[in-house]
Amino acid sequence: MKAETSTMNAEFPDILREIPLLEGSVTSGSLDDQVLGVTDRKPPRRWFVAMAFTSTLMLLGFGFIGYTIYTGIGVWGNNSPVFWAFDIINFVFWVGIGHAGTLISAILFIFRMRWRNAIARFAEAMTIFAVMCAGIFPLIHVGRPWLAFWLFPYPNQRAVWPNFRSPLLWDVFAVSTYFAVSAMFWYLGLLPDIASMRDRTANKWRKLIYTVISLGWHGSARHWQHFEKAYLLLAGLATGLVLSVHSVVSFDFATSVVPGWHMTIFPPYFVAGAIFAGFAMVVLVLVVVRESMQLKNLITLRHLEVMNKVILGMSCLMGYSYAMEGFTAWYSQNVYLHHTFLNIIGGHYGWAGWLTISCNIFIPQLLWFKKCRTSYFWMILVAVAVTVGMWFERFVIIVISLHQDYLPSAWRLYHPTLVDFGILLGSFGLFFTLVLLFARVLPVIATSEVKGSLPGSQPRPGGEHA
Repeated sequence: MKAETSTMNAEFPDILREIPLLEGSVTSGSLDDQVLGVTDRKPPRRWFVAMAFTSTLMLLGFGFIGYTIYTGIGVWGNNSPVFWAFDIINFVFWVGIGHAGTLISAILFIFRMRWRNAIARFAEAMTIFAVMCAGIFPLIHVGRPWLAFWLFPYPNQRAVWPNFRSPLLWDVFAVSTYFAVSAMFWYLGLLPDIASMRDRTANKWRKLIYTVISLGWHGSARHWQHFEKAYLLLAGLATGLVLSVHSVVSFDFATSVVPGWHMTIFPPYFVAGAIFAGFAMVVLVLVVVRESMQLKNLITLRHLEVMNKVILGMSCLMGYSYAMEGFTAWYSQNVYLHHTFLNIIGGHYGWAGWLTISCNIFIPQLLWFKKCRTSYFWMILVAVAVTVGMWFERFVIIVISLHQDYLPSAWRLYHPTLVDFGILLGSFGLFFTLVLLFARVLPVIATSEVKGSLPGSQPRPGGEHA
């Protein structure tokens, strides 16, 4: 048997010798102390400064939302024919941000990509926070949010029934299902770590809270058996939702007759864009977390480099999508579609079109170079550019397509107001406030999964270990 094993090692050296996922000497005990011990320590001063800044933005945004509800959506820049503007732009943007977390946590889990272990927990949390931000905008977009229950299909005396053929109603079911499955998937993965925090803490109130939310987890073989089955099941459900949710969001546009919207490329185009924007946000946040929480040995440059490669690949797909939009406008000989495409590159909002192309296609090409993929400066530059570019992409799709449609006498420019910008900044404040709270209250790394990457944790052919 030993001879067979040594022969196998000689024949397949690349399979048996994996690139280390962690740096330095990491043990199960030191991992728990490094990750779980954060919740027991007092936050540093810079955390309070960041929290004050983001919470101020959040309160500012909620103030503008309250002003909108009190006064009416006339305080926005929306007009006829640009009925959809910042509210729907922000909705599509935040739903897209949430897709990277599910891709990292669910799809890569099914394919057993072990490099995801150290970053999956934070990505999952960002998914939930992004969907929470997205859910605000359809609610205030209807103008009378206290009557939003009219949209739900239930028997009522008014005989008002939603149009089930409308993709706007599909959004309600798709996004709510996506949020529910993502939240369950995230919470299920937290159970082993919460139980470890319960056993570590000496504070009786924390122990009580951890005991309640750990749902009686004791790490027995029976618990792990049910855990693995449930985790795999939810990963399978979330995998389908990654592809379906943003496809449904794209149907909000693709099933209409607005020039520039009715394209069959929209579902894959929107999914690629969601992964693109989501990975950029994950990289941006993980760089800060890696430095501020001293997690360089767990979130290594290899993790960041692999994510930057995904960003580069999605950038190439976005470039192909933009090229196909131009080709379709030319090949179809549709004068309305041709006019809309020319507006993107040379109309009144042409600056937004070129900003989108530059941020989403040209700047990410820096990631072809390994130096840029492993340098904080360049990866942050690309991540910020992609975040800006993907927001403006939604601006281009919605505003440019609507402000000049089939009737020239109805053409009108769109100008956002201070309230529009305030609500946008408030959504970023809400997102990062939730991220900061999560980083101090719950473990940001799934220690139970990372322990599976430690030396000696995985059996090898012939009984050998890594």
